[in-house]
Amino acid sequence: MAVLCLGAMAAVLWVGHNVALDSRTREVLSVSRRWAHEVRENKPPPVVTPAVKGLQVIDPSGRVASSTPNLIGEPRLATLLPDPDMSTRSDEVCDLPQLGGECQVVAVARAGRPDGNWLVYAFNPSAPWYVNPAVIGLASGLSALLIAITWFGVSRVVCRTLAPVNEITERLNAITSGEEAMRVPVPANTNEIKALAEAANRTLARLEAAMEQQRRFASDASHDLRSPITAMRAELEMAMLVPDETDWCETGVRLKASLDRLQNIVADLLTLTKLDAGAPGRLEAVDLAELVAAETTRPRAKRIVTSLQPEVVVTGDRLRLARLLTNLLDNAERHADSTITVTVRRDCDAVLEVIDDGAGIAPEQREVVFRRFARLDAARSRDAGGTGLGLPIAREIARAHQGTLKIEDSDTGARFVLRIPIRQD
Repeated sequence: MAVLCLGAMAAVLWVGHNVALDSRTREVLSVSRRWAHEVRENKPPPVVTPAVKGLQVIDPSGRVASSTPNLIGEPRLATLLPDPDMSTRSDEVCDLPQLGGECQVVAVARAGRPDGNWLVYAFNPSAPWYVNPAVIGLASGLSALLIAITWFGVSRVVCRTLAPVNEITERLNAITSGEEAMRVPVPANTNEIKALAEAANRTLARLEAAMEQQRRFASDASHDLRSPITAMRAELEMAMLVPDETDWCETGVRLKASLDRLQNIVADLLTLTKLDAGAPGRLEAVDLAELVAAETTRPRAKRIVTSLQPEVVVTGDRLRLARLLTNLLDNAERHADSTITVTVRRDCDAVLEVIDDGAGIAPEQREVVFRRFARLDAARSRDAGGTGLGLPIAREIARAHQGTLKIEDSDTGARFVLRIPIRQD
């Protein structure tokens, strides 16, 4: 703003200087013409003219015939001549000690007489760059006033604009120290800051959900890990109370069952950790029909019926996709009454469906089963040794393949539907 004010003041001074210079030029031209007319009429040359600072009348021989009192006895001060087709001319000259050394506006007028051409020179000081001390004082004062008003207005606008930012900063500091809920205030009128606050709240909401999931996951993992450890400890303590009467082989079998469950939980936790970290798999072309055919050859307690469309090929990690299918089959086996149906078909995507003929899952519980360590009452009654991580692992594998795994409507039982993009050759 200061630069703009300085530029404006310089422009005003430049315009004022040019106006003043034109005015003084017209003034000395008028004086030189008037006295050239007097000379042409053979009237006595002037000795005083208060309109200009100096005046000289030069005769045809080039001698000073007359001048104002301050230039009496001085030689000719200027050699400026009018153009042949003009009677007057003006210019600016400097370094004239007879006139105080100031730059002067000089005007010359030609006066034709029978004895030759006479010349009348009029001198007046040139306009200074600041025109007048009052002008530069006024311009400086106005510039200072404008800068002060601008500074005040800008500071008010900046303070009012940054007030929501300061509130957001204070709330974020409070959130960091754990004193406030994980949300920042959203201003009503500031569009950019409002968008920033809304984006921050969305990020904080995701962070809060992730933290809650992490806390719930840690709590559930601790509980599920503690259960087999507690069971093994109780088994050992009971056996040690009566070592002579303990059937150590039977005790070992029971301990091995608890160890197997503990090992399964740890293995599933490691698998989820790798999936959460985005650990890359070995990508290759996988034919889902061939994968299902290979994984359903293992004998199971329930009958498996397949409907496989050939050449439904996706890009993925064969081992992870086999793990996904195994988890779905294990889940279906726990809940099916007698039959599990596996279907592979081509839609816009590759589609794999696993359907059991059990009691099914209520719509409000369809997302619950994908939570880590979440086990419905029906699952607990059918398989007390499950980890509650099979379906969450299956969904994470689907996401790692840019696919989805959902429970959709079915006439009977639960219908798990996997969709993965078709491989583009």
